[in-house]
Amino acid sequence: MVIQSKRVWIAGQFMGAQLVIGEGRIREILPYDMRTADEDCGDLRVLPGFLDIHTHGAYGFDTNDGEPEGLRRWALRIPGEGVTAFLPTTMAQGPEVLKRALKNVAAVAEEGCEGAEILGVHLEGPYLDPDHRGAQAAEALAEASAAELKDYQAAADGMIRYITFAPEHDEGFALLRYCRENGIVASMGHSSAVYEQAAMAVANGVSGMTHVYNGMTGYHHRAPGLVGAAFRFCDVYGEVICDGYHCHPAALHTFFQAKGKYYGIMVSDSMRAKGCPPGEGYTLGGQPVCVDDGGFARVRGTDTIAGSTLRLNEGLRILVEEAMVPFDAAVNSCTVNPARLLGLDRRKGKLAAGYDADVTVLGDDYSVIRTYCKGKRAWDRAL
Repeated sequence: MVIQSKRVWIAGQFMGAQLVIGEGRIREILPYDMRTADEDCGDLRVLPGFLDIHTHGAYGFDTNDGEPEGLRRWALRIPGEGVTAFLPTTMAQGPEVLKRALKNVAAVAEEGCEGAEILGVHLEGPYLDPDHRGAQAAEALAEASAAELKDYQAAADGMIRYITFAPEHDEGFALLRYCRENGIVASMGHSSAVYEQAAMAVANGVSGMTHVYNGMTGYHHRAPGLVGAAFRFCDVYGEVICDGYHCHPAALHTFFQAKGKYYGIMVSDSMRAKGCPPGEGYTLGGQPVCVDDGGFARVRGTDTIAGSTLRLNEGLRILVEEAMVPFDAAVNSCTVNPARLLGLDRRKGKLAAGYDADVTVLGDDYSVIRTYCKGKRAWDRAL
């Protein structure tokens, strides 16, 4: 199959080109109009498929539900926002709930599913700080335990690829050492760590920070906290939620000024209400959640934000058009940067020969026109 456009994102720029796709991969990239195209996208923007590495659910499903059909429905539908690969993300709940959820993700990934690729699991908690737990249930939090994480990894059949934890509660960095020795990417978040504790965590293997600004110590010029650490640690990745609720556009702009093109990562942090009507009949980590007409989710009866309903193509629009983030930095944040953090940047995150044929076609209004997952059409607005 040959896909062409006058605006294909190659080497950080748009140029006329053809993608020659076979057996799920980009076999070669040719000049525009060199061959007869099977799909001519005209002037539409052709980008690498998006990766969402922090997402709890959508379309009525939550990772913690542990239900295979809900996970399959989620994977099938998120290419409609340009996502071609993702990490189903857990919330802090009891060990039985988490193990069931982990086994479910592993089983569905092993059996295979239509749509976006399941890359593994993001285990958010339960090793979090009570004072910055956000929408995580206090009773579900646990002391950092490498032995327990090993049990969770066994339940996940080795698919825990990424973990969020509070490093100040990891005595002797035992949990972090287990992650480092077993190929699990460690990210600090939902944490009361001070700047110096964050620096020690990075020195011992932390490579990311979870939803910067939210669930962490704030910035003060005499106490930089984790937000200050995110700004200062130039080679540590930072997630950021780009829905316009979790972070003001000016804060998003500042974040990307600090992180540059290569270390900012857009995430949705979405919950089950994404793609569903507003209302009060939702839960997140076992807690009741209400969603207003604008898609803003809160723990019922509180002002605590409870995940989001963000679509990544809308997040890209917010970054570029409202936060005034340079287009290349914004695109990197949902393509090659998360791929690099996960160690998948030899096959994900770029339009290049040898890479997976994960392709998102965007209109100038940031609507998703068409999405291909490993060369298979997974979404088409016209159908």
